Amino acid sequence: MTPLAYFITFTTYGTWLHGRAQGSVDREHNLPGTPYWPANANLERKMGTAMRQEPYVLDEQRRKIVSRTIQEVATHRRWRLWAIHVRSNHVHVVITAECRPEKVMVDIKAWCSRRLREAGNESADRDRWTQHGSTRYLNDENAFNGAVKYVIDDQGEPMEVYDFRKESYEPEA
Repeated sequence: MTPLAYFITFTTYGTWLHGRAQGSVDREHNLPGTPYWPANANLERKMGTAMRQEPYVLDEQRRKIVSRTIQEVATHRRWRLWAIHVRSNHVHVVITAECRPEKVMVDIKAWCSRRLREAGNESADRDRWTQHGSTRYLNDENAFNGAVKYVIDDQGEPMEVYDFRKESYEPEA
């Protein structure tokens, strides 16, 4: 069955460590309604000391670059973009593409890294993203509508938001 869309989430490097009090996800803790990894200060501290670089935080300028780049990549690849919410420490995207969601996420991260590097004169070896992320298949209207609502409306104070319902986005033919 071809999904209606993918719900892709990835975090910035070092800002969302396993063991943190707010919880985190991994392959066993990534389905809607399932619990997060439990808080574990020792694990969080261990993960923090293993970091090679300082955490990467998306300020207002970086969030705008990331959102604009995701829109550019979607247009270029002829993917249908539904929603983006770029936060200071993570990115949510709802998108339809004729390839696997892992490829979508890899392409988005790579192009965002390039544009951030160009705009901020950042080093090419700067870690900006955590490895992988969450790639969920949205197979029905309820899942799709729930993901769009979550991305656009349920993230707290809006940061850098793209909402297809308010935009005139259409991929190039």
